[in-house]
Amino acid sequence: MLPTSKTNNRPTAFAKLAPFSKQPYTLHKPAHYLASLTLFASVLLTPLCAQAALPEAIQTALTRANLNATDISIVITPVGDKTASRLPAPIQVIDSPKAANQPESLTTYSAAAEPNGIQKQTTQNSNTNAKEVTVYQSPLITIEKQTIKQHEKQLHAYTDDPYTYQSLESTPSLLPDDGQSVPSAPNQNSENNGSNVTTNNIKISFSPLLSYQADIARTPASTMKLVPSFIALDTLGADFVWHTRVYHTGIIVGDKLYGDLIIQGSGDPKMTHERLQQLLYKVQTAGIRHINGDIIVDSAIFKNVTKNPAAFDNSPLRPYNASPDGFLVNFSSIGIQSYPLDNTRAQLTYTPQLASYQLPSMINIRSAACGQARYSLAPQWQPTQLTLNANLPDSCGEHAFYVAYPDAKDFAARVIASKWQTLGNKLTGKVISQEAPYLSNKNTKEAKSPRGLAAIAISPLPIVSYPSLNLTQQIYDINHFSNNVMTEQVALSIGAYDKAGINSTSINKAGSDKVNADKAGVNKVDVNQESTDTDKVIHQQATSLYQFGQPPATNYSQALQAINHWWQTKLTSPPPHLTNGSGLCRDCTISAENLSELLTYAYEQPNFDAYVSSLGIAGVSGTISAHSERLPESQAIGRAWIKTGTLNNVTSMAGYVKGLSGQDYVVVGLINSDQALNAYTARPVLDAMLDWTAQH
Repeated sequence: MLPTSKTNNRPTAFAKLAPFSKQPYTLHKPAHYLASLTLFASVLLTPLCAQAALPEAIQTALTRANLNATDISIVITPVGDKTASRLPAPIQVIDSPKAANQPESLTTYSAAAEPNGIQKQTTQNSNTNAKEVTVYQSPLITIEKQTIKQHEKQLHAYTDDPYTYQSLESTPSLLPDDGQSVPSAPNQNSENNGSNVTTNNIKISFSPLLSYQADIARTPASTMKLVPSFIALDTLGADFVWHTRVYHTGIIVGDKLYGDLIIQGSGDPKMTHERLQQLLYKVQTAGIRHINGDIIVDSAIFKNVTKNPAAFDNSPLRPYNASPDGFLVNFSSIGIQSYPLDNTRAQLTYTPQLASYQLPSMINIRSAACGQARYSLAPQWQPTQLTLNANLPDSCGEHAFYVAYPDAKDFAARVIASKWQTLGNKLTGKVISQEAPYLSNKNTKEAKSPRGLAAIAISPLPIVSYPSLNLTQQIYDINHFSNNVMTEQVALSIGAYDKAGINSTSINKAGSDKVNADKAGVNKVDVNQESTDTDKVIHQQATSLYQFGQPPATNYSQALQAINHWWQTKLTSPPPHLTNGSGLCRDCTISAENLSELLTYAYEQPNFDAYVSSLGIAGVSGTISAHSERLPESQAIGRAWIKTGTLNNVTSMAGYVKGLSGQDYVVVGLINSDQALNAYTARPVLDAMLDWTAQH
């Protein structure tokens, strides 16, 4: 492991006694009483990091997984005040056969049961003795276990890639909206002055409940997504949106544009094919139905970010390996839907359609088990057509496969051309996608100039400014469904939009001021410039918002530098070692202690609600939904908000747990081991960590 996340040798901050017990009155007590009390407090506040062994339940799970204690790092730290939790309300998962006869206390909380919402509950673990804990009740949302199981079963039966499917189709959650994002009600006696932030006059620093090999830098896999997703919230804001703007050159006569249409990519992480069609429809309603020129896609906001999709694990067809792009469309992925016609053939449909590209509409059926697209269809992208080198397994039935296209820019161009035609519009030229602005300075020996009306300057203001989903909605997909390419888009956007405090408001204001200042000027068009199918170029004065309405282009180096700068400014530990933002890397490292510090810091920030609500709920939703299958009696079911990570030899979990005592905890568990060839065998170890934490 790279020693990039070693911690500073700083003193451990100890928790005050108040969160754990009533504050004792000591001013007039005898000396021997004070000595006893001091001894009691020191025992109470001694964290388990001082113990030689892991908790029995976690150690037992390690042994079952054939792992060593040296393979794991864990940090569990109390955060906040148990009387004013910032975590959402717990989800109560009940057995379906008992649902009709459940007592009221299982579905709704009655404050009359005991004063102050406190009840006693006995918890028992197979590896520990039964114990009684004080349970602080929160308003509960109830869901049947069978509903969750049926939902997961249907997803996996319908598609080989349920997370991509849920991201692209924006499928409704099993939980009501208030079950996703509303935090537990604060204590009625606390003062919040209308703010979403819990503020205390006295800051309480807690010692870890458990700290085990916390300073070892390990590969975190997808738990690394917690880093850029929160930094984006903190720097850009929960309501931040990406604006994809559309300009044109030339003039519009009737419904015909004599010139080029320019789509300026903004780095929007979730420009699905449906949202792209909405953008083009807005162009149509702005009065353009026939373009006598080209459609130019400017993706210059991100530069040199294309990667080899086969480089990481030789699976270039999987959407999780898609490259980011300044104008990313539908995660550069196509959905292939199969519809069996009889026992020998099936019909295939494609979403979205690709212009000027042949997609087979029929496929033969074979007797086999349904699997991933590379097995069930064996697709291969050719220059002008998609070939399927395997017959469809008969067990697939009606099934949705998702396959990544190898070139983000070519994919975007083909989808735009298809959508424009689908809307009943015409294009005499081509769709050209380029990683360069429409206006750029190039010295060319052979100049090809725009002719006639197409040489007229770019429109001063966009004819369409299409907002993305806000950042809160985007990071839900990132952390709930572990969407890699969306994470890369957000990480790169930190580098682009947060440079020198740049935000969308300042960009818009600067653009408006510049346009107003230059309106009196004369457009100067140099026609002796290059105009090819690779780059559309016109040289002119900056009289359009297009030239300065975007932040400077960014790349991975600049984006990761911005992330490191944020970390060094806000936190005390060294920043993680990143080569990308998604965790799809084996040379990326972070320590459990450092990730815990980030999560602890996030807990106190204004955008925490958006952050925690983006995480999967243990045993209920997201990538941690199977927690209840692996550990059916876990106390963490419905009480833990977790991001998981999985690579060969790596498994990880990090997030928040609401203990039965009412105390909130930050939890981080990282397992790296050459012995864990199948990372899923290590998952029960971290399941035990969540269960153990929830019992406190």
